[in-house]
Formats: sequence, structure tokens, C-alpha cells
Amino acid sequence: MERNYLVVDIGTGNSRVALVTSTGAIIDMDSFENVYHRDTLYEDAQYFVPSDWKKRIMEGCKKVIGNHKDLKISGISASGARETIVCYDENGDDFLGLPNIDNRGAKWMDEIPEKSYVYEKTGRWCTEDFPAAKLMGFRKMHKEEFAKIKKMTSLSEWIGEIFTGNIVIEPSMACETQLYDIDDMKWSEKICGFFKIPMEILPEVKCAGESIGKITKKISDELGIDENAEFIVGGADTQLAAKAMNVKVGDICIVSGTTSPVVTILDKKYYDDKERCWTDLNLGGKTYQVETNPGVTGNNFQRFKKVMFPNTSYPELDEILAKKKDFVCTATFSSLNFTQRKSLKKGGFVMRAPFPQNMDLGDFALAVLSDVACSIYLQYQNLKEMIPNSNDYILGCGGGFKQKYLCHAIADLTGKELMMYEGFDQATVLGCVKLLNEYFGIDNKESTSAPLVYKPNNDPDSLIERYFHEWRINRNILNP
Repeated sequence: MERNYLVVDIGTGNSRVALVTSTGAIIDMDSFENVYHRDTLYEDAQYFVPSDWKKRIMEGCKKVIGNHKDLKISGISASGARETIVCYDENGDDFLGLPNIDNRGAKWMDEIPEKSYVYEKTGRWCTEDFPAAKLMGFRKMHKEEFAKIKKMTSLSEWIGEIFTGNIVIEPSMACETQLYDIDDMKWSEKICGFFKIPMEILPEVKCAGESIGKITKKISDELGIDENAEFIVGGADTQLAAKAMNVKVGDICIVSGTTSPVVTILDKKYYDDKERCWTDLNLGGKTYQVETNPGVTGNNFQRFKKVMFPNTSYPELDEILAKKKDFVCTATFSSLNFTQRKSLKKGGFVMRAPFPQNMDLGDFALAVLSDVACSIYLQYQNLKEMIPNSNDYILGCGGGFKQKYLCHAIADLTGKELMMYEGFDQATVLGCVKLLNEYFGIDNKESTSAPLVYKPNNDPDSLIERYFHEWRINRNILNP
């Protein structure tokens, strides 16, 4: 029997609410931009107001449900951007959101001892990127507000609390806090001590695909959803996207969105003594996801396109790019030199002086997309150096792959076929659908349509190969 689901997908830059069937067909969707605020007590700190985000999420839910009042919703789930948390006070009110783009803990990272131990136990470098450091930084400058925190959770499970009133966290999100021991599969009292985080604020861990209860009467009345609808735990957006694409142990997958993690799934924990990767827990914590990441990629292109090509469709822009036989500038906007654990602070376009006479906006677009491709390729190389892979293909998913030029460029650089399955651009939503189906005992039928395949041209003198050589030189000049 076909069922209907409500899925909330909270990203970094944008979020969406989708009404979707158990077959993966998206009935309706509402998207909106996330709003952040600066905390001027720090050099680089941002936060969001949960009540504001909640209001917009509920508006999105009402919109898609209201457009299809005759449909019964059986289950709800959510995916969320990693490294972002929501904090609750003693009344159970969500009063503070600390996003992944918040770096308020940077000033005090030298206070943390045994950084190699933290990496070994959490699979992550000891940096300001993770909620442990965000909470530490918040405590430093907002002591009274910090004392108000009685519980915290991740973005995806925050949605679960909104719908059910129950606070839990999924293993794929627990490991993102840098307070969870991925060896012992429990919160680490020792690491919490390093950051001076009280363990009582950490929630119960509950695996993806489990129910945390039926929706509250308040939500049922407000949204018009059957009060027997259950909320099924989702998890981290990258892991959910990989699930949607059937990424198996040994596969490599590029999940291209705001950032573009290059991941592989292993059945045993991987530890790199040079600390060149992150080792994440996969959904449910039964397997591991090893990751390298070029940092911000898709956001760069989306912002560029919004300013320079606001009325140009993806296919139209691909037609413009297909006519380019050479490049006249390179771009550097990706934000991480991942294996060296360094942020790339300077970016821009580099070209020969004087300004090229034959240059147009298409040259800038080619440069930005090629920057994304080259940044991803470097991380692919780094991952293969640590974990050799002989597959003749790479899997891909995420909204970043809407631009065909990027797909061709990655296939050419890696020398591998880039394969993407139906629904690749809505992978996080479809990952939640698979979890919901498993809970309700519905078979997740494999797509009968052939995958979209981009074959490498194996030409050492191709445009992207020539660009890559020049790009590396110019990026190193900007970020020596």
C-alpha cells in the first residue's frame, strides 16, 4: 500500500518541506532561505533564532499539506545540516541555534588538551568547526545564557522534538558534536571535561529509522495531520543522501551541495595517523563513513549564478559553457585545504593583465564551476591515497550536479564514470523516504531506470586538465 510522508530537510543556506509518496514521488515542495544573525562579541560568530525558523518551517508544512488536503500522512522524518545544534532551557523552550558556520570557539582552542586523543575518539580534528567548541565559546562570553542550557540536539532531531516533544539524537549527528566516542558508541565524559560541557545536556541516542513517538495533538490540529502519524528518526544530510543512492561498502560518492564531501563507506573504523580525513558514523552507527571535503562549493556557484545569471536556466548555462574551448581566468572560492586542516582565507578570479578583450560572463561561470570540480578532485585524490579504490565508477548526488558541465569535468579529472541515479538532486529527501519505508515495512524498490552516466574523455589536453594545472598554481599564490 502506498503511503504519504512529510519530510523536512534543513540545510545550511536553504531549507525545504516536501510532501512525498512511499515510491519517492515528490507531490509538493516548499523551499526557503535560512536567516542568521551576527554575534558581535566574537570575531566570527553567527546564530539563529529557533522560533523564527520553526515559524517558517510550519508555514511550509501548512502550504504543502493545504495544497493536498485529501492525502493522509502516515509518517514524518527530517534530515539536517551537520555540526549545527539547537539548545533548550529548563522550560523545554528552544532558545538558541548554533550553526555549522559559527566559529565562536576559535579563540580558545589552545585550551583543549590531548587533541590527538580527541581525533582518535571522535574521528574529527579538534577545531572550532564542531558544536563542542561552539558551546565552549558560548560559555566564555555568555555565562548566564550558557547556564540556561538544559538540553541540546541536532537540526534533524530538533524537528523531531517540534513534532513529538521528545528530544533524542541520531548517531550520525552525535558524532558531529565532537563529544561522542565512536569506539565505545557513547558520550565521552573525558572529552566533555576538556570542553567543560555538562553531560546532562546531552540527549538520548536513538538510531535512524526508529520512531520517537506519535505527533502531538497541537501539531495534529495545527497542520491537519492524522494524530496517529509517527515521527521516524532521520539524521545527517550527507549520510541520508548516500543511503538514497544505495552507496555500499567500498563505493565512493560525491555529495555536492553547500559543501561537497567525498565519502566512502567502511564496515570497520578507519583511523589515519596523519589526521587527513574525518571518520563519521553512518546512519544507525553500524558502519562508518570516511570523508574528505573541499568546504564551501555549491554555495559559491549559487551566489554567483544569482548575481550574474539570475534568469538563465541550468540547461541554458550549459549551452553557454559548451561553446568555451579555452579558459581566460581561474577562480578560487572553495574554503578548505582539507588534509592540511587549513581554511583558505583568500579567493577571487586570477587572469593575465591587462583585462582580456574577449572575456564575457560565461568565462567567469566556467571558472567558478571548474573551481568546484578541481576542489572536489583534490579531495577524491586524497581519499584514494588513504583508502585505495579500484572501482571504475564514482557515485554522485546532490543539487550541485544539476549543472552538466560540473559532471563532465569531474569524470574527466578522475578518469572514472560518474554515475547518478534517479532523484539524485533530492537525495536527502529520498533518504528519509527509505527510512520511513523500512519502518512501515514497505520494500524500497530499486529504480528501474538506467543511471545517468558521464564518461571520461581521457584527454590529457582537455580544457579541464589545462585549467586544473593553472588553477593549482594560482590557488597557491592566493593562499601560500
